[in-house]
Formats: sequence, C-alpha cells, structure tokens
Amino acid sequence: MTFITVNRAAGHEDAPPRIGVLLSNLGTPDGTGYGAVRRYLAEFLSDRRIIEASPLIWKPILYGPVLTFRPRKSGEAYHRIWHHDRNESPLRTYTRDQAEMLATRLAGDNVPVAWGMRYGQPSIKQALHELVAQGCDRILLAPLYPQYSATTTATANDQAFRALMRLRNQPAIRTLPAFADHPAYIAALGRSIMARLETLDFKPQMIVASFHGLPKVYVEKGDSYADECARTIVALRQVMGYDAQMMPLTFQSRFGPAKWLEPYTAPFIESLPAQGIERIAVITPGFISDCIETLDEIGNEAGEDFIKAGGKELALIPCLNNSPDAIDLLETLVREELAGWLPRKPAAATG
Repeated sequence: MTFITVNRAAGHEDAPPRIGVLLSNLGTPDGTGYGAVRRYLAEFLSDRRIIEASPLIWKPILYGPVLTFRPRKSGEAYHRIWHHDRNESPLRTYTRDQAEMLATRLAGDNVPVAWGMRYGQPSIKQALHELVAQGCDRILLAPLYPQYSATTTATANDQAFRALMRLRNQPAIRTLPAFADHPAYIAALGRSIMARLETLDFKPQMIVASFHGLPKVYVEKGDSYADECARTIVALRQVMGYDAQMMPLTFQSRFGPAKWLEPYTAPFIESLPAQGIERIAVITPGFISDCIETLDEIGNEAGEDFIKAGGKELALIPCLNNSPDAIDLLETLVREELAGWLPRKPAAATG
C-alpha cells in the first residue's frame, strides 16, 4: 500500500491545529442521463453493506439486468425532481447548504465544515482531504442519518476510514451517533411538520410516516434500524399528540424479491381510500433532506397512485432541508460531539 501526505493548502501552512466537521449523505448521480445514473447505481449497488449477497451471485445480476434497465427508469425519476437551474439533485443542493450554513454557525470557533457523499461526487475522501489541507488534526465524521443502519451510517464511516487508511499522518476522529429520538431532532421535526400542516388547504385524516425500508434479514442479523425507526415515531407521536392510528409507521423503497420491513408504504397508502381516508399527509422522518425517495417516490409516484385509488389529496411534508430548524439541529448535535474539543457554548436559537 502506498501512503500519501496531504499538505496544508496555501494560507494554512502556519495555522494552529484545527477541528473540522465532515457532513456526509448517501449520494447522487452527476446527471440524469443513462451513463451518469448507471455509474452511480454501479457504485451504490456494489457496496457489500447494501447488498450482502455473495458477489458470485449478485454481480452477474447487477451487471446484467439491473444496470441495463434500471438506469433509464431512475434517470427519468431524477429528471422529474432535478434542480435544473443548478444542474444537480436536491440532495446535493441541501447538503451543500447545510455545510455552508453550519460553517457560519461554527466560524467563531474556527471550525471548518466540509461535505461529501458516500456514492458519487464530491466524495467523502475529497472532503476529508479538504479538511486536512486546512490544518484539521481533529475531525468529526457526521453521517446525516437519524436512524443507524449498517447500510447508511456504517458504510459512510467505512468510506472515511478507507481514506484515512491511506494517510501517512492521520487526524484524530470522532463519529456522530444516530439521533433517532434525540430531543432536538424530535422537536425540530414536530415544529416543521406542524408549520407545514397549517399551510394546507385541507385537514389530513391521517399523517403517514414513511421510512426507507430494509431487508428483514438484515434486522434479524442484528441491524438496529427498525428499532430506531420505532423510537423516532413513538417520540414524534408523543410530541405532536397523535396515536398510532393517526400517524402510522410504514416503509418504502423495497428493492428485489426479498422480504423487507413492513408495512410497505405504497400498498398501505393505496388501501386508504377504500377505508374512507381520502386526504392524507406523508412525512419522511428517516431523511434529513429531500431526495429522490421523498420527492419522486412519495411526492410523485405514491401521490398519483393514491389519487388513482380514489384519494383526493396527498400532501408531502418537506424534510428539514436547509431550514433554520435543520441548522439549529446540526449545530446542537455537532457541539455535543465536540465536547472536550471545543469550549462549551450553547447552540444558537432562532426563535
């Protein structure tokens, strides 16, 4: 193995050691065309944390039917939600905004914030090298997943440690834990959801909580994701005053023939009009930022299917995205994890 040295960038040669923060999220293709989406899916679906099946079985499937047909369909979905003025996905826009806005909050402590994606660009490796080049010898890795899963938090940290493995001079590292029922997260969600509900021109008969799904076998092997989703929804129901009937828990984005966590969001939503529930809102508390799974899978596909099934209104409640609540939350979480590295200082309040 060849080890590399990341030298300090111009202007940072004589700066004292610094603390840095690296925000990471899942990732995004660079464009909506077949080639860009295929490259992204190939990287994503080659991750052994995502697909645990033997490569001898999975690779022929992946490089056969999956990467032949799926890029076109996924590209169409990305095109529907793409930020065409910036030529990038919403997830990239919001993650950049979060990093820049958090950096402003931490500027007084001289803490730079970088951002990277587990799959696609900019990479976690690039973000890590950026912080080291700025003189950071202590770095907090902050995967932006409220609920832990080996398929999300763990693989993001894996990628950071792969980059660290090649560095001759490694910074000290901390990792942000999941925050499924952290009071700051639940409070931010509750405020955001309630504010959005008040803008609707109808009163939802039900507020469906949709989390990204996970194969049941992963949970049976010990992944804590399902329990953490349950903790989030229990805490959110409590703070908003809803019961399980008014705010049911569902799981979306099933891929492949295996059993995933249930109930599945799509058929659950489609069954509601027959029960007299024709106006609903959908929240996605497993996502910090809106992305293809929220904007297209729920906002477009599930919304259309709900109407076809006899529903009248489906409102997708936005994620925290780049709102003041989002940045307050990130500052709170980051400052907690930097305790002992930073002088104690309360997070800013925005009213």
